[in-house]
Amino acid sequence: MSGGGRLSGRVCLVTGASRGVGKGVALQLAEAGATVYITGRQRETLAQAAAEVSARGGRCVPVVCDSSEEDQVAALFEQLQQAEGGQLDVLVNNAFSGVDAIIAQQGLPFWESPTALWDQVNNAGLRGHYLCAYYAARLMVPAGRGLIVIISSVGGLRYIFDVPYGVGKAACDRLAADCAVELRPHGVACVSLWPGIVRTEAVLKEVKGSALWTVLMQKIIVNSESPEVSGKCVVGLALDPAIMCHSGKVLLSPDLARRYHFRDVDGRPVYNYTSLHNVLMKLMPGLTCLFRLIPECISIPKWALTLYTSKFCVYQPLLPPPKRGKKV
Repeated sequence: MSGGGRLSGRVCLVTGASRGVGKGVALQLAEAGATVYITGRQRETLAQAAAEVSARGGRCVPVVCDSSEEDQVAALFEQLQQAEGGQLDVLVNNAFSGVDAIIAQQGLPFWESPTALWDQVNNAGLRGHYLCAYYAARLMVPAGRGLIVIISSVGGLRYIFDVPYGVGKAACDRLAADCAVELRPHGVACVSLWPGIVRTEAVLKEVKGSALWTVLMQKIIVNSESPEVSGKCVVGLALDPAIMCHSGKVLLSPDLARRYHFRDVDGRPVYNYTSLHNVLMKLMPGLTCLFRLIPECISIPKWALTLYTSKFCVYQPLLPPPKRGKKV
């Protein structure tokens, strides 16, 4: 899928777009011709990102904003009201401030980690999403249209990294689902988007080390996707005339890549992490020759994932919980 001005005339807002997934989304929205407001906490890095986004063709407006501070969020949407006449077609809730904290506390159980980890992970990455959805809905509902995308992850399904991260991502998915219920009568869609492993600046930095966490990242980054895959997903959703059919759902980047017929920016197919072929190849590498016969397009049904991860089933973490810990 190429840009071609398909989103010309649309106004979009991407939070936490100085780098990573947020910047990748903004780049693709701009390439499609949209006016893109981007937010971040650091003026210098935000300005650098804005220059890259503007170079793609759309108009980019950088706004310094901390999504965890309601007064700053309110001021951001007041700026949209004044500058764009209240028009807001797409909101992408991506702001997340917990990466450094998660890395610093990796391997520590929750009772040995500082309680501040909860706020570092979930103030911007959950409460901030609610604040932005709240103010965005006040613009979208009167217009009778709009799309809210909440960037989440498979961490909302099973244990990854730590307790605050998993709880926050599960809450993001529920936030999208419940907002969708109240927004549906007004023609506004709300979805949760799960990228795969993304080659963000932070991930690429971590793979250069030698710690246990680094070794794990080096193994899984082979099947990663660029930050712009999420952007292509958002563009596809924004252009989908049947978007309300997706509202309230958790959507996976490889599924959307197939639905909207796009590849990653380097031309490679988007890795399907729910493909039966790929899952079996990882679980039982000794039977590689046999599993090669399974078409990669056959995915594990979402209902099966739901049952497997049900709160009423036996606990099966995606990543092993930390083994360190002091006796209490």
